[in-house]
Amino acid sequence: MTNQHQCIAFVGQTRLAQGSLPEVARTIRQRLDAGELAPIAVFDAETSEPIDLDVRGTPDQAAARAEAQLISREAAAQVRPGRPKLGVVAREVTLLPRHWDWLGAQPGGASVTLRKLVDVARKQGHASEGIRRTQDTAYRFMHAVAGDLPGFEEAARALYAWDRPKLETLIADWPTDVADHVRQILAR
Repeated sequence: MTNQHQCIAFVGQTRLAQGSLPEVARTIRQRLDAGELAPIAVFDAETSEPIDLDVRGTPDQAAARAEAQLISREAAAQVRPGRPKLGVVAREVTLLPRHWDWLGAQPGGASVTLRKLVDVARKQGHASEGIRRTQDTAYRFMHAVAGDLPGFEEAARALYAWDRPKLETLIADWPTDVADHVRQILAR
């Protein structure tokens, strides 16, 4: 997550703020200072993963803490085993002996062969993978913010069937901010 990365905050089913994490943290703190009592949910605007923010203190302190959170996340993401300068990350792969035997017999060895296999699979499944990620992102958001709205289950089924017209019809009566954010996710 970088400063340019967007997040979005909701109070119930109303969008409170959208922007960088520090901007959203500042807005939340201002809203709390103005007397907001309802729970505020913050999401990564790209993945709909929830974000935990510490908004204690003044709006400037909350924004500074959010900025520090971003820097900490970026630093943690950069410290990994492997060859970081090349973008190589070491991870464990568990295979059966016959798989290791086959990989070991390939030109370049196991790592080269696995990278080639992954590249081929990514090219073949690129479109369907993008749709699945979009569906999962939209569902995470819908479940968190709209899970108790009428038609949620049907909307989720339409989402995973990739029936966009039916989904549009089902979310048309939802609160504007919720429906608009679902549409933004799907528009990617």
